[in-house]
Amino acid sequence: MSRKRVAVLISGRGSNMAALIDAAKDRNFPAEIALVLSNRPDAGGLATANAAGIATAVVDHTQFGKDRAAFECALQAVLVEHRIDIVCLAGFMRLLTADFVKQWPEQLINIHPALLPAFKGLDTHRRALDAKATIHGATVHFVVAEMDAGPIIAQGAVAVRADDSESTLGQRVLAVEHRLYPLALKLVAEGRVSVVDGRCLIDGVPVPDAASLVPSA
Repeated sequence: MSRKRVAVLISGRGSNMAALIDAAKDRNFPAEIALVLSNRPDAGGLATANAAGIATAVVDHTQFGKDRAAFECALQAVLVEHRIDIVCLAGFMRLLTADFVKQWPEQLINIHPALLPAFKGLDTHRRALDAKATIHGATVHFVVAEMDAGPIIAQGAVAVRADDSESTLGQRVLAVEHRLYPLALKLVAEGRVSVVDGRCLIDGVPVPDAASLVPSA
């Protein structure tokens, strides 16, 4: 089996990156984590990747000022150098332009700590609590030019408890993320995900009708 070469882009500690690394240790997993790339030289996840024997690289966005095109050109050069097939964003805190995104059609995926299309952007757990949501969770989706708006590959839900804080709710959502992201990457790497009219199909079944793809906690 030819495994897809994956780059994980991080800006911080990279807990979802670590979950992907753990999943890819199984030689039957259809993807290998070939590169961890950060926009911050002090990102904690770089040490985790190094300890796992994975190549790392840094493209420090602060060195490019406001020139997003030059920053993304440098990112792309590193990805091409490492012969990357799929890019996974895992806490990568830079918005990517349409010009960058279009270079990775249905090969660029992201995980978001909410059940999209609800609570796009930041502070999702606080906003879910403020909205008195009863269900919250995480979403893996293809990246498009609009933030948190790409076709949904998989979602995982948790019940919001009456006594939840941002911290307790966030911890349960994070546990779902760590299961959901490897599952979604596996599906993409196996070529089982297609996009028709802006909606993902898994083995020809529309998401979320493929209910087995939605773990709960």
